[in-house]
Amino acid sequence: MKFTITGRNIELTKGLKDAVEDKLSRLEKYFTPDTDVYVTLSVEKERQKIEVTIPMKGNIIRSEQVSNDMYVSIDLVEEVIERQLKKYRTKLVTKKQAGGEFFTSEFMNTQDVEDDEAIKIVRSKKFGMKPMYPEDACLQMELLGHDFFVFRNAETDEVNVVYKRKGNTYGLIEPDC
Repeated sequence: MKFTITGRNIELTKGLKDAVEDKLSRLEKYFTPDTDVYVTLSVEKERQKIEVTIPMKGNIIRSEQVSNDMYVSIDLVEEVIERQLKKYRTKLVTKKQAGGEFFTSEFMNTQDVEDDEAIKIVRSKKFGMKPMYPEDACLQMELLGHDFFVFRNAETDEVNVVYKRKGNTYGLIEPDC
């Protein structure tokens, strides 16, 4: 694994770098030797934060952990990523065995925002969207630890959204043209 470790508001000591590489190198069994691992360590007041991003074959493994001690954050992030990888591998096996059935349902209407509340966008993101199937989008959403995922549907070539529902089911939002 190839590590790229950066620091924000923190001096990257040899001990910190070694701790990150030691902990995350335990995950080598899941990756090829040339896999890139991007790690950002940051300190904000009392919060010691680590963000790990691992791009791999059309998917992204990502985890972010915060604690009062950077070494504890490093331990936590390694545990979360390993749990994500085991869950991902189990889902891939189950999908191959079961044929990959996918649950869809109507999206619930959200409550309208009151007129006196100003809507303020505080963050904007841009990302490439390669075509994928809804089942793959659900796996990617799980790997990222998000509640929804925007993707381009490989079957319809339209932008869709998958989202988590209660009871470990998923929903799919498609445009009505």
